[in-house]
Amino acid sequence: MSLKLLRGLSLLPLALLGGCHLVLLDPAGDVARQQSDIMIVTTLITAAIIVPVLIAIGVIAWRYRASNQRAHYDGHWDHSPQLELLVWAAPLLIIIAVGAMSWIGTHMTDPYRPLDRIAPGAKVDAAVQPLDVDVVSLRWKWLFFYPQYGIATVNELAAPVDRPIHFRLTSSDMMDAFFVPDLAGMIYTMPGMQTKLHAVINAPGKYQGMSANYSGAGFTDMRFWFYGMDEAHFQQWVARARASGTQLDRGAYDQLQQPSRADPVRYYAAFMPDLYSRILNRCVDPGQVCLDQQMARDAHHGMPTTGMSAMPGMAMPAAAPQPDAAASAVAP
Repeated sequence: MSLKLLRGLSLLPLALLGGCHLVLLDPAGDVARQQSDIMIVTTLITAAIIVPVLIAIGVIAWRYRASNQRAHYDGHWDHSPQLELLVWAAPLLIIIAVGAMSWIGTHMTDPYRPLDRIAPGAKVDAAVQPLDVDVVSLRWKWLFFYPQYGIATVNELAAPVDRPIHFRLTSSDMMDAFFVPDLAGMIYTMPGMQTKLHAVINAPGKYQGMSANYSGAGFTDMRFWFYGMDEAHFQQWVARARASGTQLDRGAYDQLQQPSRADPVRYYAAFMPDLYSRILNRCVDPGQVCLDQQMARDAHHGMPTTGMSAMPGMAMPAAAPQPDAAASAVAP
């Protein structure tokens, strides 16, 4: 009876995981899939040394236990060239392999790198225009602009299947992290700076998105749904947003940016053409000087740029474009 109980307890973790979808190991987007493959292969390479070491510890402890009088023990042994070669060469080879995987994989899945494929063996069609989405993290909600379609949404994102997506991301007033596990790795949003993300979704479905960086009391409610659709359903989704008739002007944005929790999905049929740029450059309110204008003015007068965009590792704007920051992270 005790043996059956032990077997049942050993299977309990598998039963508990039976209803789980291990999204990081089986994502629906090609970029997330590549990141998952890197993680799995790296784990297997590392296990090539960890597993034999764990087995050897058990074997040695059992073989040379005090009660085993038949095991040969040499109290004067202190060196073995063969053992030294094994102990040092195997970990060195694993470090080289893991390092090469990490280096190549990190550059191939760089969020700033435009996609050259949408799936294994399927190159990006040069005739297909990527879907542009501008993302703004607010407290505690997500605002999405579709500049190609003139619509905006709150806490709902959609994209056609197998169409490259080009995200530009910023934040209104605090640091967050945009993360759709099925789509691609996590990437930060920061006030006054812009990050980028290239991704694609390969299967229709409803996928959860979230903020992966703690940002205050409403952090747990800062979630949204991402829908992968075929082109016909995506056009219907765009038409539904346009049918809302709601305008996202400066007054509506002022209300939207007020802290709130568990906001419902909202659709905007139109928005201020330069609203995203003004949020990025922190000049939504009248009378505020935009960051890009201030930096262009400082550069014209030979003054060093000030503010967060002058931090090490941050790309400085040219004549008068938007500040840009390369801040990203890969799913664990």
